Amino acid sequence: MRLSRYFLPVLKETPSEAQIVSHRLMLRAGMIKQASAGIYSWLPLGYKVLKRIEQIVHEEQIRAGHIPMLMPTLQSAELWRESGRYDAYGPEMLRIRDRHDRDMLYGPTNEEMITDIFRSHVASYKDLPLTLYHIQWKFRDEVRPRFGVMRGREFLMKDGYNFDLTKEDALHAYNRHLVSYLRSYERMGLQAIPMRADSGPIGGDDTHEFLVLAETGESEVFYDSQITDLRFGDRAIDYDSVEQCQSVLEEFTSRYARTDETHDPEVFAQIPQERQRVARGIEVGQIFYFGTKYSDAMGATVDDGQGGKVPVHMGSHGIGVSRLVGAIIEASHDDKGIIWPEGVTPFHVAIVNLKQGDAACDGACEDLYKALTAKGLEPLYDDRAERAGAKFATMDLIGLPWRITVGPRGLGAGVVELTSRKTGESEELSPEAAVARVAEIYAPHR
Repeated sequence: MRLSRYFLPVLKETPSEAQIVSHRLMLRAGMIKQASAGIYSWLPLGYKVLKRIEQIVHEEQIRAGHIPMLMPTLQSAELWRESGRYDAYGPEMLRIRDRHDRDMLYGPTNEEMITDIFRSHVASYKDLPLTLYHIQWKFRDEVRPRFGVMRGREFLMKDGYNFDLTKEDALHAYNRHLVSYLRSYERMGLQAIPMRADSGPIGGDDTHEFLVLAETGESEVFYDSQITDLRFGDRAIDYDSVEQCQSVLEEFTSRYARTDETHDPEVFAQIPQERQRVARGIEVGQIFYFGTKYSDAMGATVDDGQGGKVPVHMGSHGIGVSRLVGAIIEASHDDKGIIWPEGVTPFHVAIVNLKQGDAACDGACEDLYKALTAKGLEPLYDDRAERAGAKFATMDLIGLPWRITVGPRGLGAGVVELTSRKTGESEELSPEAAVARVAEIYAPHR
C-alpha cells in the first residue's frame, strides 16, 4: 500500500478524552474514531490489526478441533427466560422490543442460543464431543465505558461452547482450550497468565481468566513471579491427548496466580517473599466449565447408549478480540508510539523515501515495493512529499516492526537502511539483502 493512497488520519495532538496509552495511541494513529460512548468505528489501520488477531484466533481454534460458525447479534428473550438469566443478568444487557412487541436483546454472550441449536440437532452420545465457536460483535451496556476499546460497550469476541457426555470429557475440553489460548496469545506477542478467577454471571465452579500484566489493568492480581518465566513456545501437542493437555494445564496453573476476587492471602503468604508479586492485569480471555447448568434448564440431553437420556456437560470459552488490540499496545509501546509484534502488525515493513522525486530513490523504492510484495509481504510505502522527520514520526507512531529507509547517500554506496522499531538498531544492506532479511523475519509468522 502507498501511503499517498491510504486513509490514515493521524493526529498530532492527544485527544483530551483518552485516559490510557492504548486509547491515546489508537486515536492518534488513526485506528479508531468514537461513534458514541463506548462504540467505535474501526478505521483501515485498526481494522487490519483486528483482522490479524481474528485470523490467529481462527487458526488456533481450528487447530484444536473446534468448528467455526456464526450466530446473530440479536437474540430472543424467551431463550434467556428459559435459562433464568433474562432478569438476573442486570442492566448491562441491552433489552429491545421489536415492531411486533416481542422482547429481544443485543447478545452479551451466547450460551442460550448455542444450547438451543444443540438441542435442535444433536440427540445421541455418538455425536459427542462437540465444540462450536464463532467470532461476533457483542454489546454490554457499561455504566461508564472508558479506556477506548479496552472497556467499550460494543466489542468483538470469540466465544466457543463445548458439549460433552461426562464431566471428565468436559474438563478435557477446558484443558484443550487453555492450551489453544496460550498458543494464540504467544503468537500475538503477548504473555497472558491464566489465573483462577470468579465465574460471574456465566456460572460454574471452574474458571480461569487470562491476564496481561499492565499498569492500566482493571484487575489487581497476585502471582508467583516464576510463572512469568513460562512459555508455550513451538512445542507440538496432540489436542486429543488428555495427558498432554493436562500436563500443560498443570505446568501453567500449579503456581499461584489469582485475581482479587479469588485471592487467598494465607496461601499467597506461603510463597517465598522474593517471588510474591502484586500488579495490575488486563483480562483478554476466560474459560469456564459449568456442567449441566444450561442443559438442565433448557433440556439439552442426549441418548446415553443405554436407553436413557442425560444432560450434556458444557463449558464456554471467550477471547476479547477487539480488546486485544488495546492490550497489545499497553504491553508494547514507547514514548514515540506503538510497537507492533510481528504476528499482528498491520503492515510487515515500512519503506521510507527520503527524497521523493529523485529518480534513483523513487526507482529503488518501487523495486523494493515489488520485491517485498512478490515475497507475499505487505509493505507500506511512504511516498508522500513530506520532510524526513515527519515520515519517521508517522512510522514510529503507527509502530510497524521494520523500516527500510532509502536515501541518495545510501544508494550511492549501494545500500539501504533496515531499522528495528523495537530496538532502534539499524544495519546497512543491499536492497536485495534487505528484502531477504525481512522475508526471513516473517517466515515463522506465515
